[in-house]
Amino acid sequence: MSATPPRSAAGQEEQELGIAEALAYATQLHRNRQLDAAETLYRRVLAAVPEQPDALHFLALLRFQRGRPEEAVELLARAIAQAPDFADFHGNLGNIHTSLGRIEEATASYQRAIALDPQRADFHNNMGVLQRVIGDHAAAEGELLRAVELDPQHFRAHNNLGMLYATQERIEEAVQHYCRSITLMPSHPDGHKLLGLAYYSIGRIAEAAEVFRQWLVQEPNNPTARHLYAACSGQDVPQRAPDDYIVETFDKFAESFEEQLTSRLSYKAPELIVAALARHLPPPDKRFRILDAGCGTGLCGPLLAAHAAALTGVDLSVGMLEKAEGKACYDHLYRIELTRFLNMPDEAAAWDVIVSADTLCYFGPLDAVCRAARAALRGGGWLAFSLEDGGERAQAVGHVINPHGRYAHSAEYAGRCLREAGLIVIDIAQATLRTEGGRPVAGLLVVGRVPDATDGGGSAVDFPGPGGALARPA
Repeated sequence: MSATPPRSAAGQEEQELGIAEALAYATQLHRNRQLDAAETLYRRVLAAVPEQPDALHFLALLRFQRGRPEEAVELLARAIAQAPDFADFHGNLGNIHTSLGRIEEATASYQRAIALDPQRADFHNNMGVLQRVIGDHAAAEGELLRAVELDPQHFRAHNNLGMLYATQERIEEAVQHYCRSITLMPSHPDGHKLLGLAYYSIGRIAEAAEVFRQWLVQEPNNPTARHLYAACSGQDVPQRAPDDYIVETFDKFAESFEEQLTSRLSYKAPELIVAALARHLPPPDKRFRILDAGCGTGLCGPLLAAHAAALTGVDLSVGMLEKAEGKACYDHLYRIELTRFLNMPDEAAAWDVIVSADTLCYFGPLDAVCRAARAALRGGGWLAFSLEDGGERAQAVGHVINPHGRYAHSAEYAGRCLREAGLIVIDIAQATLRTEGGRPVAGLLVVGRVPDATDGGGSAVDFPGPGGALARPA
């Protein structure tokens, strides 16, 4: 039995007002990405009022944002225990289960949210996305059409219908919904981007370029419009994707990055490049200082941890770094462009291993980044990275930009850049990095090493020229 005396009605009302104000301020901090301060305040609310459902809910969303989905699930379960009939709790639990690839749990959560509030278009939209992911296109179409019936202004549902129809090669219908999305929300990038990519996917590159040109006229400073127009038109193509384009793309992509890549696109680049490197390393014994260059959400981190005495990640996207932090395997994470980081005086000969999975596909020329990596590696150190394979299209120059905004490279060019930077070419192998639009994306897994005393002066091995056989990973 509690020995605490009962509060007066006035005292109860005063505390509730204080909690409401604290939560309002915490959510404002949260929206402004001041995550440490927001988390502290949510936890103070819970210390004052244990199991306060709104604080549990918002803290769950924050922990998910920081790459801790299991904690988020547990917190949301506690919130639901306090308020089982609040539909938003179930809807957000469904979103987190979706990100974890837990289809049955996500379906049950969305069904419960819809049962509690059947007129909510966003619940039907999310259920439609889930059905599209698992390949039930008829169910997905029904849910998404229901979403736009309930809310004709729901531009995300129009975008999702466009993606569904594009997957089925119903391009004209896809275009109609992308155009509707642009009409509803002209300042939002998704409709413009998806419309252009729909044209690109069926080979209508000039029409894709025109979509991006019109978007650029509306928003002259939009980095995504600028970069994709350059990619499709071939005009003013940059040497690498601009920093502002990378930040905008991946900050927005961070929340759904892993779920989309691993569940929808069969993304294998981290596993493939770490496996290609590991074939040449000694057995894991936590001996190396390792840099994950362009770490993203940290998919390489757990794969490298067994080899790492110290593991550092660098990336330009705050959203991605927040997710990487949740992997709990990085000793340090820095927001900085990777070539700039490698060229910093303190990084000279600082690393035993540098790994870069699916990052250098945002670079055209590779000579500068290879030189920077060589300077940052110790004698005998290793460099491993993945590229998209440009095949014959990339032979003339060594690299080519694709209409989707990423660059592809030739194997011969990658080998030449390593050798000219002073590294030994250990292996360049072909592999499928992921699927895109139902088709495999051909890639290259590149491994190089800095010469040491055992190399007799460090002469680089020859790499086969055009037409030479490439090794394929087992």
